[in-house]
Amino acid sequence: MNPVALITGASRGIGRGIAMELAKVGHDLVINYAGNADAAKQTRDDCVKLGAGKVHAEICQADVGVAADRQRLVEFTRQTFSRLDLLVNNAGVASRGRLDLLDATEENFDWLMGINVKGPFFLSQLAAKWMIEQRKSGGDGYKPRIVTVTSISAYTASTNRADYCMSKAALSMMVKVFAARLAEHGIHVFEIRPGVIATDMTGPVKAKYDALIAGGLTPIKRWGQPEDIGRAVAAIAQDLLPFSTGEVINVDGGFHLRTI
Repeated sequence: MNPVALITGASRGIGRGIAMELAKVGHDLVINYAGNADAAKQTRDDCVKLGAGKVHAEICQADVGVAADRQRLVEFTRQTFSRLDLLVNNAGVASRGRLDLLDATEENFDWLMGINVKGPFFLSQLAAKWMIEQRKSGGDGYKPRIVTVTSISAYTASTNRADYCMSKAALSMMVKVFAARLAEHGIHVFEIRPGVIATDMTGPVKAKYDALIAGGLTPIKRWGQPEDIGRAVAAIAQDLLPFSTGEVINVDGGFHLRTI
């Protein structure tokens, strides 16, 4: 029986990259999407091909910012696969309008925080409770993991994306508290912290980051790709970091280094 991964926001971008890499290492997949069903189906089909007939993948529409949708997503996974080995909290939204923080609105703030913070927190809670149940019956062979995708924006201030930066900083702390709470149950929790990754979200600022990368923004002078994130998640999924939890894994081309 294959291990099962539930990936939120997996139809495109980083989520798709994660799904593809997990398919390569033999995970069955629940590919969550919010609105783009066609993209989710394409990701599903591509993952099945990568799995060479040994991987099963299903799509499930759900808005992680909505409680009923989170519950339905977990129940879908339970009904379809009867187990969950890995939750990947990847779904997230960017700041609406990239407004200066002095012009930010409560409406936009609440919308973003609901998806980027509240959603992953309570989805992780649901998944953790089910994982604890599975641990009681699965023994030492069952090694559940929770991975949350954050951003270098967790510690890099952008005054026209204050809500986004704050949400990623909150997720970083979420990883720590879940790691501390769940270690006794054998559930390891990780943060993947991407840098500048080529996705739809970064498309509008491509020219800006092309210039910054060429000018030395990162020691590794290229854009990150979704598969770079996927490979980090795949390493965790394969239990290659068995003595780690609460760890931050930077996949940022070295952006986090301070050099003079």
